[in-house]
Amino acid sequence: MPPDRPSLLAPLRHRPFLFLALGRFVTMFGNAIAPIALAFAVLDLTGSVSDLGLVVAARSLTNVVFLLFGGVVADRLPRQFVMVAASILAAVSQGLVAALVLTSSATVALLAGLGVVNGFASAFSFPASSALLAQTVPEGSRQQANALNRLGINTGMIAGASAGGALIAVVGPGWGLALDAATFVVAAVAFALIRVPSVRAAASSSNTLADLRDGWREFTARAWVWVIVLAFCFVNAAVVGGKAVLGPAVADDTIGRQAWGLVLATQTVGMVIGGIVAMRLRIRRFLLFGTLFVAADVPFLVFLGVAPTVPVLLVCALLSGFGFEQFGVAWETALQDHIPPDRLARVYSYDALGSFVAIPLGEVAAGPVAHAVGVGPALVGAAGIVLVATIAAILNRSVRTLRHNPRRPAEEAAPATTAA
Repeated sequence: MPPDRPSLLAPLRHRPFLFLALGRFVTMFGNAIAPIALAFAVLDLTGSVSDLGLVVAARSLTNVVFLLFGGVVADRLPRQFVMVAASILAAVSQGLVAALVLTSSATVALLAGLGVVNGFASAFSFPASSALLAQTVPEGSRQQANALNRLGINTGMIAGASAGGALIAVVGPGWGLALDAATFVVAAVAFALIRVPSVRAAASSSNTLADLRDGWREFTARAWVWVIVLAFCFVNAAVVGGKAVLGPAVADDTIGRQAWGLVLATQTVGMVIGGIVAMRLRIRRFLLFGTLFVAADVPFLVFLGVAPTVPVLLVCALLSGFGFEQFGVAWETALQDHIPPDRLARVYSYDALGSFVAIPLGEVAAGPVAHAVGVGPALVGAAGIVLVATIAAILNRSVRTLRHNPRRPAEEAAPATTAA
């Protein structure tokens, strides 16, 4: 018989987890609005998908460049304070973007420059927030905590994407960007309230390169880690190039901006459903199960390219979101279960670097490829990349055989991480 199922809501008993989940929810509410608002702000400014690709790539490239340093900092300093500083910097940069758009002072160069600042802030917040979650709940509750955290994030994204489409259609993209800036301020307050014992690398030194080498050894020691990350180097480039760059252009020519916001919101509904399902799963080969669902993005990209109608895209978006969440919960739980806590932020930063490094290339290349072969064939090609990468990951034995061993949490005992 499988071990007793831990309470699905057990993580909510711990105040540090509550504040972390709240901060992530608020941030994602704003961040769901921001890409839609920024995309249409650039399209209104120049009408060029290539310019849009350059603007979003500036943020992504900066994020990639500083991710490793962000992981080192998050293993050296209190992770919640790293997140506070990153949130404040993001609030300032997004506030300036909003002001430029609202005053009709924006240029592609200015938007790209502020994207650099926002990407720098994200490079610190991602590894810190990902590693911090494991400190906020007992070990046996991590699967449920990951699912609940992602459920809150996805709920925020649903509300944000829905509000974003309507807000942009009514008052324009500038106000959507202003709202995103405000959410970072609220998130900074929530993160500042988190109290957990410090987890610092036992071998950490003042030598950043030594810390990076230590993290690299952890990253490469497990084949399932680097195989999945390598696969997502291709998956993320194809999906982001297709959805973030070509998607808005397709929407402008077919279903309209508000309907595109609804499609993105429906994708997040799929994530919410997926998160609820993932909380209840008791699967030994959890990573294999999650990796199979990566291919759920294939129908979305194919039909976006060949049959961009609202009913079809809504169904595909729901499936895409559901599949994404199965993988996300499985992946984060696997890392937290198998990577030492004092090196976890650095492994997350290598994960993010490898997974995201091709995103700027995908964003920049999407426009020229679409101009060369057509938007439809470009999206179908992106779907092919996702499918091949998924199959390649599953063919690796370590991905297929990694076992998840859920433990029953000591729910009656208050763990050290519940300090308020």
